[in-house]
Amino acid sequence: MERWLTFAATLLFSAFGWTQTQTQPKPQPHSPAPKTAATDTEPWEYSLTVDGYLIEGEDGYAQPTFTADHNWLHLEARYNYEGFRTGSLWAGYNFSWGETWQFAVTPMIGGVFGRTNGIASGCEASLTWKKLTFSLDNEYVFNTTSKSGNFYYAWPQFTFQALKWLNFGAVAQHTKVFQTKLDIQQGFFVGVSRDVGHKPTKLEFTTYVFDPGTSSTSVVLELGASF
Repeated sequence: MERWLTFAATLLFSAFGWTQTQTQPKPQPHSPAPKTAATDTEPWEYSLTVDGYLIEGEDGYAQPTFTADHNWLHLEARYNYEGFRTGSLWAGYNFSWGETWQFAVTPMIGGVFGRTNGIASGCEASLTWKKLTFSLDNEYVFNTTSKSGNFYYAWPQFTFQALKWLNFGAVAQHTKVFQTKLDIQQGFFVGVSRDVGHKPTKLEFTTYVFDPGTSSTSVVLELGASF
């Protein structure tokens, strides 16, 4: 596992220069605050995130997520998130309020298809105060093939925005498959970002490490763009 941590650290520090093979759910590591609803004159806002998973004793894989937001409408497409070789399509409603304390909530409903098939309900929420943000992405999947395939998944994250281009914090993922015990993984992350182009596109690179120092350590390398 040391070679993966070395590889992750190398990629992370290089980014400063430009300042499941299983059917259980896969995380969406980036947990940004749901987008504030745009005004009627503002265009659509998009984001594309690709996460690379390095898991001890397993083959690595990629998990892309694409989102589109306009006013209250939130649309999202995922692959390899609810299960390996499984896609999902989501629609939700953006709510946001507050100034000093900024709240944002996006309740969603989605369809899951592929190796896992079902209907899902989910929610993305965040609370921001100054440089601190607590966010939570969660969902419950109702498997239409077998009730034993139902599961709940949550990704809580606490972020400190140290600099405009640097953030870090604590993260966890909770998985509860039907009639099984709750599985919890905990870890930390470090991320960097930079705005590029005349019409700024925000590029981000984040390294997540779960269960560090154990035999089940896993690393997620995330590259994202918002435009």
